[in-house]
Amino acid sequence: MQISVAILTTWQCCLRGRTASSFHAAMTSWLRKYTNFILHRKLFIALFAVFTSISHTVAESACASPLVSTCEECLRQAPECGWCIQEDFLDGAHVSQRCDSVSSLLRKGCRVELIESPQVRVEVDATLGSTQVAPRRINVQLQPGSKASFVVEVQQLERYPVDLYYLVDVSASMKDNLERLNNVGLALSHQMRRHSSDFRMGFGSFVDKPVAPYISIHPSKIINPCSEYDVQCRPTHGFIHVLPITENMTEFTRIIQQQRISGNMDTPEGGFDAMLQAAVCQKDIGWRAEAKHLLLVMTDQPSHLALDSKLAGIVVPHDGRCHLEGNTYTQTTTMEHPTIGQLGDTLLRNSIYSIFAVDNVQYKWYEDLLDLLPGAYLGRLMPKATNLKDLVVDAYKKLLSEVEVEVAVDHRHAHRFWVNVSAICPPGGTVTGNNKCSNIKPEQKVFFNITVGMTSCPHEVPEEGDQVVLTVKPVGFNESVRVAITQACSCQCSQRGDCLDSETTGSSTCSDISENADQVSPDVCQPPEGSGKICNGRGTCVCEECLCDRSNLGTIYGKFCEMDDFSCPYQEGLLCGGRGQCTLGECICQAGWTGESCECSVSTDTCQSADGQLCSGRGRCVCGHCVCDDPRYSGDFCEKCPTCYTACQAHWMCVDCHLTHGLGRGSAEQCNRTCAPVVGYVDDITELASALGKHCLYPSTDRCHYRFHMGVEPGSPQLQISRQPECLSSQRYFVTFLSVFLLTVVLGLGILAVLRIMLRRRDRPHSDNHDQQADTSKKDHSYAPTMNEKTVTYRRDHNVERPVEMHVHVPKMPLDTVWQ
Repeated sequence: MQISVAILTTWQCCLRGRTASSFHAAMTSWLRKYTNFILHRKLFIALFAVFTSISHTVAESACASPLVSTCEECLRQAPECGWCIQEDFLDGAHVSQRCDSVSSLLRKGCRVELIESPQVRVEVDATLGSTQVAPRRINVQLQPGSKASFVVEVQQLERYPVDLYYLVDVSASMKDNLERLNNVGLALSHQMRRHSSDFRMGFGSFVDKPVAPYISIHPSKIINPCSEYDVQCRPTHGFIHVLPITENMTEFTRIIQQQRISGNMDTPEGGFDAMLQAAVCQKDIGWRAEAKHLLLVMTDQPSHLALDSKLAGIVVPHDGRCHLEGNTYTQTTTMEHPTIGQLGDTLLRNSIYSIFAVDNVQYKWYEDLLDLLPGAYLGRLMPKATNLKDLVVDAYKKLLSEVEVEVAVDHRHAHRFWVNVSAICPPGGTVTGNNKCSNIKPEQKVFFNITVGMTSCPHEVPEEGDQVVLTVKPVGFNESVRVAITQACSCQCSQRGDCLDSETTGSSTCSDISENADQVSPDVCQPPEGSGKICNGRGTCVCEECLCDRSNLGTIYGKFCEMDDFSCPYQEGLLCGGRGQCTLGECICQAGWTGESCECSVSTDTCQSADGQLCSGRGRCVCGHCVCDDPRYSGDFCEKCPTCYTACQAHWMCVDCHLTHGLGRGSAEQCNRTCAPVVGYVDDITELASALGKHCLYPSTDRCHYRFHMGVEPGSPQLQISRQPECLSSQRYFVTFLSVFLLTVVLGLGILAVLRIMLRRRDRPHSDNHDQQADTSKKDHSYAPTMNEKTVTYRRDHNVERPVEMHVHVPKMPLDTVWQ
């Protein structure tokens, strides 16, 4: 009892602030955790019934609020809420009672077609074809607190057009790597044709922002940063777009050969500034919409980050737009470097894979950025870029073997939605995080289970057709999924103008009440049958109609406020079992049900046994269950009677009566008073071994017994007596006695023999030692001398405090050796 009270107290505390779904999940977990403390099955069933009832109460209480007066306010309470627009719903009740859970509104009598309750809906537009991503468009309808799930399929193609743009650091330290590019372009083109149906390349260079303190502002250094080394270098620049993406490898090689190095003063370069321009200037670079976009960044230094620009007095954040004029980045001295998040979002939005080819010294610095830049690959660049060709091919293969999706929501609405992505990889693939699969082979399909939820409505009710767009984009793919979310924050009845409010439910006073005050009689609010009180004492007569009182216990409604949802008994957590209406504290049951809480079914179909009889002919059907007339019978159909065939002696008088009358035909009539209703005789009782019942013995006076069988099958004899007795002769008794006697004697002799042998073995070691001692007088020439230790004590004439002990070692030798 203490456990149950503690559980109920805990549940009551959890009711506050819980939605129905969260409360159900929390209580289910709690019950599983403490099931071991519930020792009795009945107690557990009772607690589970209370839990189910409370969960229903929580679902309804989330919708019920006396402050709700419109349909829009009702729908914002919880996803399971609905608004009843039925005009005669709960006559006399407050308008807030029209807002409740859909199941509760149906129980209260609101027709399903008159309930405003937008449901979660997912519609997939399969009309748009796609080779890589499917579906392309999805329409979702959500309301506050609801969520919806859908699946996106992504397939990576093996041979696909590829655009590769070289973005090379041309600072002085990259001189050897830049010369290596002269021979890489053509060789890489030939090797990439094995993996791409159409491979093209472009080229651009970068160094750093040409302002102090990144460069020396001495006039000679601005024109030639390498003047002190007697080397002619080109001026420092943020980004120069040199060659658009082309399939002419000869032109690419010629442009590379014309490049010259430049220089700056600090170690980091302006790589991120150049990467963003290469990503957003789609037309200038020549990115093709149908191709895979690879941006290869080759450098031997880290890159400046956004806040580094403040060292040069540049405080204007980067706007993320293209600023190329004459193929030169013009805002490099006026805008900051882009942030990591801004760069990653730009690469993702423009479907660009980034490949960083860096030397071993800066490898760790770029490795820490991989998790922040989706679709990025990092490779170690060997001295003089000897492995650049293989690095690009390996990077392309690695990027094709990984499929990752990113989900973007408009930042104006991002705080009102949440998204969860779960990747389902094909056989052989591995899940990396929740939104990425690795080790994917070409043509394999990857599925992503995406769940989107809506937490709240906007402050202003969205207009019809106003949608929030969510984009699911696989990283590096030029295709994406557009998810249009419709926010169900308004009611259709509001648009039609037929939503009921306080002005249409009779809560306002009559406009002509002052003119017709003399004609209004309170008798019209008095029920013809009942307590005789106006509105049954639970309401006020206004305009010849009962306006029911509000109660903290529940809702009072009806034409004369005669009905409510709290004063009648509950069944399975539902008022009147959900099969009737509560009228003045009594359940008015629906057809086919009866009982105090409408718990009893009038139908007797559940009481029909297999033979078609009602409760096997031994009981009556009450509330759909059999109640047996004889207390000895039990079971769903009164088919079991454990005590009917277990007491064999209870039928000895009956068997004796039949044996006395010779087991004849007339015996049954003479033994009716002492026997079961149906008695039969059989010649071979073993034939009834498979029948239900029990075999018994009836001992007779002449050392014989009769076998009889007690059956329980209806319609067959309940007592079957064997006509042939089974007798035991005296010779048989003698043989049994003699066998037992001989067996006892044999076993006793065997036990005595075993004990004697054990005692003899126990005494044998003593005799062996004695023989060994007696044999020491004999000479044994093979006996070797051994050392033996003895203690000799000498006693003096005068007393000493300590005795003197001497240890003498006497060798033990054979006697014949001593005499010699």
